[in-house]
Amino acid sequence: MSHHQRPTQSARLVRAVRLALYGFPLLAGLQAYSPLALAQESAKESAEKAETLDQVIVVGERQTYQIERTTTATKTDTPLRDVPQSITMIAEGLIDDRAMQNMADVVRYVPGVQMAQGEGHRDAPILRGNTSTADFFVNGLRDDVQYFRDLYNVERVEVLKGPSGMIFGRGGAGGLINRVTKQADWSDTRALNLTMGSWDNRRLTGDYNHALSDSAAFRVTGLYEDSGSYRDHVQLERWAVNPTLNFRASEATTFAFGYEHFEDDRTVDRGVPSFLGKPLQTDESTFFGQPDNSYAYTRVDALKATVTHVFGSGARLVNQTSYADYDKFYQNVFPGAYTAATNQVAISGYNNLTTRENLLNQTDLTFSAQTGSVGHEFLVGMELNRQETDNLRQTAFFPSVGANATSAVVTLPDTIYRGPVTFRPNATDADNHSLARTTAFYLQDQIEFSPQWQAILGARYDRFDADLLNHRNGSTVSSSDDLVSPRAGLIYKPQEDVSLYASYTIAYVPRAGEQLASLTASNRALDPEEFTNRELGLKWDIHQRLSATAAIYRLDRSNVAITDPNNPAQSLLVDGQRVQGVELGLAGQVTESWQVMAGYAYQESEVQTPGSQNGNKLGQVPKHAFSLWNRYDFTPQWGVGLGAIHQDEVYVSTDNAVVLPRFTRFDAAVFYAVNPNLRLQLNLENLSDKRYFASAHSNNNILPASPRTLRLGLNVHF
Repeated sequence: MSHHQRPTQSARLVRAVRLALYGFPLLAGLQAYSPLALAQESAKESAEKAETLDQVIVVGERQTYQIERTTTATKTDTPLRDVPQSITMIAEGLIDDRAMQNMADVVRYVPGVQMAQGEGHRDAPILRGNTSTADFFVNGLRDDVQYFRDLYNVERVEVLKGPSGMIFGRGGAGGLINRVTKQADWSDTRALNLTMGSWDNRRLTGDYNHALSDSAAFRVTGLYEDSGSYRDHVQLERWAVNPTLNFRASEATTFAFGYEHFEDDRTVDRGVPSFLGKPLQTDESTFFGQPDNSYAYTRVDALKATVTHVFGSGARLVNQTSYADYDKFYQNVFPGAYTAATNQVAISGYNNLTTRENLLNQTDLTFSAQTGSVGHEFLVGMELNRQETDNLRQTAFFPSVGANATSAVVTLPDTIYRGPVTFRPNATDADNHSLARTTAFYLQDQIEFSPQWQAILGARYDRFDADLLNHRNGSTVSSSDDLVSPRAGLIYKPQEDVSLYASYTIAYVPRAGEQLASLTASNRALDPEEFTNRELGLKWDIHQRLSATAAIYRLDRSNVAITDPNNPAQSLLVDGQRVQGVELGLAGQVTESWQVMAGYAYQESEVQTPGSQNGNKLGQVPKHAFSLWNRYDFTPQWGVGLGAIHQDEVYVSTDNAVVLPRFTRFDAAVFYAVNPNLRLQLNLENLSDKRYFASAHSNNNILPASPRTLRLGLNVHF
């Protein structure tokens, strides 16, 4: 099959049947994230001790919205209140109650994070003012290709704010998003979830978790979705399977294996253009461009293996290896500027193919030590990464306009371009092969001076080498960076459930760029971009099941390359931007019957590069943003949910030419437990049918938000 052809329905069906018939026996020996094994084993033991009550139907049996500990932010099992960093945890309970399906659903409840449009084919979060398409991780390992991720196999989502270079290496300039996936854990789970809703939303997920023996457990999660959209001509089809196997070789050693196959096919929709500094007023369903030539497909195959060994002294060694093969293609014919005098919208297009192979290996050794009255939890680690990428871009040409015409127009009210479109390389289109290699060493010490005072000190050294071959002219470009990422945090605990902290972190983005394809002869010698975060915060476990957080921060971006105004052949490195603000969060149970998830962010952003945009606001960074979700269970059978999301007006981009108006949206849900094994839930989004604009990619690619949406979910446990 050509990379430039959308896979046919029959081809997708054949692959699915083959995998179902032949793949599962082979997949049974694959994947898990063993750093979670101890926590999973503890949960299993607790479950075995739990008393079973006959015929008690509990609507609120799902997990609380509060998560108390993390193994991601420090690579050690640490209470969140002892981590000097702003972190928002989206628990499985909230994911289920809000019927979340993707990353955009998740970040609505994360203060300081928004989601850009991503050109209609990729996740593009904006973390403390920094847009990223690569700062994604799965169980602590990179997942950095541009695509839309799903939540079918997710136990929780962890959003770490601010640079985290000491733990995760290059990137993560404004923060990062880590998905913790469901693993085989010796508990018997058999569940199906069917969701149907507005605009032909049809989605089925499954979870089968089984203890094969006292020493082996198997789990498989799966997804199939075939959905329409409130946007005309837009369709989505995706399916996935993720089996995992966990094996205890002994009391001290655990092996975990897994495999994920994920496919996503969708229409690429880049929204509407702007007019007079605001989105062009059209019906929210109106599609601009050529839908038949606007589509994307993603194929992900990922193998993972983890070995965990606990020494007699309590020291713990974890080795993780991941091989992931990505195949991503997108093509779009999309709108440009609107001209009022002619009532026309410009149309242009291109396509892009990216294939990437990631081979990642991490080794972490953690151990405790005592120096007098001072306690230490040490982390010593090494990371080896190899990432090989091919990318090919082609430009859309419009033969009916001219042999080499790269744009056309549509005249309103007709927004669909119906003329012929061909795709071929333009003079500047990329056709590259790149190889990036990372060798990293890191050391961290979590210090306990006394019950009141703690500190965390660490540093990471990365040797990052990138080589890029330009197939168009045969030229090669190489660069090497030596990156040192420090981390320092001080924690004061006036009492056990309250911590005050101060932290300082740095992260870097080398000139190869987050997608490893922007290296050029002119920028290869430039220092990497640097991101420095200073933060003060408070974390308070109000009671055992309810936590509050607050953080004040300033994030500075420097080493931004601009053209020297006195010598256009040279570049200058200047300060780039500053974002400072406040983040507040609340998560957990207020009472036995009332759960809450709330967040507020105040952000001040500023461009700091010389030129006409100096002093402007950053794109899509609201000054005020607020989210609140409540669930209240009136009886063991009946519960309701009610929430609100508010965002201030934002500029689309740093030129500050186009504004997205402020909005407030209300959501609701009803939960009903028919019996212990059958639950129904109804989710209503945008209750008041508010018309607003959710996100943008550029001044003329603005996505209208969904009108009132209904989803009915059927949850069956066997």
